[in-house]
Amino acid sequence: MSGSVTLGIYEKALKSPAEPDDWDAFMTQVAADGFTFMDLSIDESDKRMARLDWTAAQASAFRQAADRQGVQVGGICLSCHRKVGPGSADPAIRRRAYEIFLKAIDLAYETGIPLIQVAGYYAYYEDPDPGQRARYAEVLARAAEYAAQAGVMLGIENVDGNDITSITKGLSICDEVGSSWLSMYPDIGNLYEQELDAVSELRTGAGRMLAIHVKDVLPGQPRRITMGEGCADFPAAFAELARQSWSGRIMLEMWNDDSDQADQIVVNARKKVETWLRGAGMEVLDPRG
Repeated sequence: MSGSVTLGIYEKALKSPAEPDDWDAFMTQVAADGFTFMDLSIDESDKRMARLDWTAAQASAFRQAADRQGVQVGGICLSCHRKVGPGSADPAIRRRAYEIFLKAIDLAYETGIPLIQVAGYYAYYEDPDPGQRARYAEVLARAAEYAAQAGVMLGIENVDGNDITSITKGLSICDEVGSSWLSMYPDIGNLYEQELDAVSELRTGAGRMLAIHVKDVLPGQPRRITMGEGCADFPAAFAELARQSWSGRIMLEMWNDDSDQADQIVVNARKKVETWLRGAGMEVLDPRG
């Protein structure tokens, strides 16, 4: 047995609906482009951070649209912590980072989203200092306690930059926190962007990877590289997942910036990923059942 996967797409890969709250129009794209699920973005922008304060009615409308279109919501990509660093030297920023965790966990609970991707940035916009990692881990430990009460998983994403750049580093934080509700949400592309041994890193993560991101990259260029034109060796990475009999959700992380060709771009990328997965002996489940 080599494992089976469902494929999903990042919200930012698709065209935004003409009306911001027309989630049916958005979810229609997810289904039409052949994906089982999507991951919701809460990034540094005011527009997306405002989702942390959705009313119960707004959260319900989002969830109902997904259900109507037969689309799962795999997770929340909580990348706004790049702006509000949990490892900041400023106590006020750390309090704000913790509040963001609480609101995101509440939102996940309200919408039935099982997983929050935790960005592995300590304090991205601050000069590095020796205490950043410890402060990050302390805030994350408190967030994991709250997540456990809500029944929401937290998964650390290895990132670009200099902080949690590998699965190995992420697991060291998980081990320190010691919560069953905190594990890894690895980004295969970021492993290659950092020029790490991605296969070895994935082997290290065996049994502790809640879901996986895929994107193509080049060294020093972690975003907006066309799938199949970068340096990520997906056949090798997927062969390691097959060796582990890993099963779960794989999300294509792309940024198509409302391109008129967004649908075709993501369909082409999906087909390439499906070919690599099947070549590794993994089963790709049909979103239509």
